[in-house]
Amino acid sequence: MSKKTLASLSAADLSGKRAFVRVDFNVPVDDAGNITDDTRIRAALPTIKDLVQKGAKVILASHFGRPKGVDEKLRLTPVAKRLSELLGQEVIKTNDCIGEEVAAKVAALQNGQVLLLENVRFYKEEEQNDPEFAKKLASNADLYVNDAFGTAHRAHASTEGVTHYLSPSVAGYLIEKELQYLQSAIENPQRPLAAIIGGSKVSSKIGVIEALLEKCDKLLLGGGMIFTFYKARGLNVGKSLVEEDKLELAKYLEAKAKQKGVTFLLPKDVVVADKFAADANSQIVSIENIPDGWMGLDIGPESVQLFQQALADCKTIVWNGPMGVFEFDKFAVGTEAIARTLADLSKQGATTIIGGGDSVAAVEKVGLAEQMSHISTGGGASLELLEGKVLPGIAALDDA
Repeated sequence: MSKKTLASLSAADLSGKRAFVRVDFNVPVDDAGNITDDTRIRAALPTIKDLVQKGAKVILASHFGRPKGVDEKLRLTPVAKRLSELLGQEVIKTNDCIGEEVAAKVAALQNGQVLLLENVRFYKEEEQNDPEFAKKLASNADLYVNDAFGTAHRAHASTEGVTHYLSPSVAGYLIEKELQYLQSAIENPQRPLAAIIGGSKVSSKIGVIEALLEKCDKLLLGGGMIFTFYKARGLNVGKSLVEEDKLELAKYLEAKAKQKGVTFLLPKDVVVADKFAADANSQIVSIENIPDGWMGLDIGPESVQLFQQALADCKTIVWNGPMGVFEFDKFAVGTEAIARTLADLSKQGATTIIGGGDSVAAVEKVGLAEQMSHISTGGGASLELLEGKVLPGIAALDDA
């Protein structure tokens, strides 16, 4: 990796130093404010623990939700409580992320203590990457560690702006791991390299499909986007989701795959429903026989077998996006079968990378997350990295 990392800083570099650490604690909570999934908090623990052990004064910053100004429901108080439990030490919490209270609490920090600032998005200047706001965030620290991969594709004050005022600016362990897996999968993969792309819309995955056609050996498509490809082939898709303005693009992508010699696989059969609901009537049909008035909500059993055969010899597999509407158990069968297939291939030595968002939720739902080689914590960031885009939050860090 071409960026300086936390691993390169010794206890002598860090002891007594105030480390401003951008983490991604944007975790789901229920109506009572209880955290329902602490994966993102646990993902930041290696970086936080390393700084604590090396005697740094740790100042954590994160966003939480999409507040418009100060929002009592979007304070980071439950996060501070959970992080205290996970670290086995008190995490001090401020009611703001800049200002006198923050300066006073930072000044009182002892080596190895941890302070969590309030939600940085309570200020609109955060997302505007306002230089004055970034300067205020940086004013209480000596160095910067970015470990928030989920926001690395955004140039915000706490991800990009602060690097102009703090040196060194380094990557934490989570970002280092994300880049190792995602970059090597694309730039230097063990072949054959397969990509499984799902999700509802072609439009949100155009860039990644195009980029992957340049690099992968096999491309497998699932999810709602397949119906745009079927319609482009002249098939009847009933009431399935179709992006009418993307039909020519679908033809172009399929032709490009052929020209590049990439195996391009669409499902052969689908599970169709008479309405978009968990209790809909359903049937399995071939793609040539989708009935009028019905909509495709999952891939069928023949398609699962087809995909399993295609993946059997692959050494690297990247998966982004579910195969169907996995939120409804009835239409989660295809997605869960692919998750189990990847878990089996991981055991046989393949590198399996789950690229954020819904695919991660699907893998966790089946209880197979631990068996994958790498689960990305950033949906948008992992997609942009796979597309070969520069992530501003990483580009801003010091070069190694």
